[in-house]
Amino acid sequence: MIIDYFKEICSIPHCSFDSDKLMNFLVDFAKSRGYEIHTDEAKNIYITKGSPVICLQAHYDMVCVGDAPNIEPIEIDGFIKAKNSSLGADNGIAIAMMMVLMDEQKEVEFLITANEEVGLVGANGVDFALRSNYMLNLDSEEEGEICIGCAGGVDIKATKKLKKISNTFECYEVSLSDLPGGHSGVDIDKNIPNALIELAKFLKDKNIKIIKFKGGERINSIPANAKAIVACDMKPESEDGFSIRRVEKYDYCYDENVIQIISDFKHGVLEFNESLNIPNISQNLAIVDIADDILSIKVGIRAMSMDDLDRTSKETSEYFKSFGFEVEKKDKYPAWKPEVNDFVKKIEEIMRAQLGKSEIKAIHAGLECGVLKQKYPKMKFASIGPTIHFPHSKQEMVEISTVYSTFKVANRIINEFEK
Repeated sequence: MIIDYFKEICSIPHCSFDSDKLMNFLVDFAKSRGYEIHTDEAKNIYITKGSPVICLQAHYDMVCVGDAPNIEPIEIDGFIKAKNSSLGADNGIAIAMMMVLMDEQKEVEFLITANEEVGLVGANGVDFALRSNYMLNLDSEEEGEICIGCAGGVDIKATKKLKKISNTFECYEVSLSDLPGGHSGVDIDKNIPNALIELAKFLKDKNIKIIKFKGGERINSIPANAKAIVACDMKPESEDGFSIRRVEKYDYCYDENVIQIISDFKHGVLEFNESLNIPNISQNLAIVDIADDILSIKVGIRAMSMDDLDRTSKETSEYFKSFGFEVEKKDKYPAWKPEVNDFVKKIEEIMRAQLGKSEIKAIHAGLECGVLKQKYPKMKFASIGPTIHFPHSKQEMVEISTVYSTFKVANRIINEFEK
């Protein structure tokens, strides 16, 4: 039933900021199973029954890439993926698990948050009087792992008015498309090429001026596509992966070294945490666009401590300011400091008994636990989930066997704390 429910979720549009249809579906589903329902102004959903001592938590929006929200799930070689789009297993699989638990009439709390993928918006707006002592987040992406800590993050938007100058050269469109993409946190150390950086490096040291530059999909995705229109005295020589074609001549270009600003940016892992075996600090050059003579650049920064996050965001802001940009910081969310407590130890025991393996880890990505821990300081938190590869990209896939094994672990955890 979990996979059936997940496929039903796939059929309901639920991109971030456009997920009301799925919210209404979940509310109706829970009501039909006899659960008490509450929603808040942030469009979070609180579902409860009986006298719960444990709360299960997930988000119901997804990162839409490619053809999404028109998702066509495909089962192949033990995985589910989508045809030419992101899949939304992050976090749709967790929602499907919750639906099965509602069918089973479990006396637990369900906290289902909105707009997680665009800055943990829902979690920041949660306003429910939860009664549980424990919260099990279902947004981790590796079977057999218990996540007990996560990175904090902040988004930076840098904007600058560009100066037009006259152009006498021919114009060419240069594009780079369909790179692998990936999650800007968990995939940032996998040497996935950034289309914005690759395109800028290709154009660097060529005698060109920029007319247009546009690329990137989401603030939390490694860019898979980028395109520029340039003015130059001769057609650039092509290289593998780059598409170059002559276009209608523009009578202007911009007197600003846009290419240098992008190509020199320090994208990727800035510092590695050897003790946690994950990046300690990273930044993702996510989106670049020129519209109405304004160059806009968006960067997502992550760090495992708030001090490192603040320091890096200051350094990155200064980088853009040195080129005359105005800088805005937004959607800041806290890191979740790792803690091994009795809740974590019990999950480890259950997981090892069920799967024969268990590993306590932290993740270089934002989890809602960091925000919710501040709202519910007396609760104890942990996060588990099935194995999901390449979330936030068209290569996203979930390993089916791990869905069922993770659900069995979650069910045993619930049963243990219901006693």
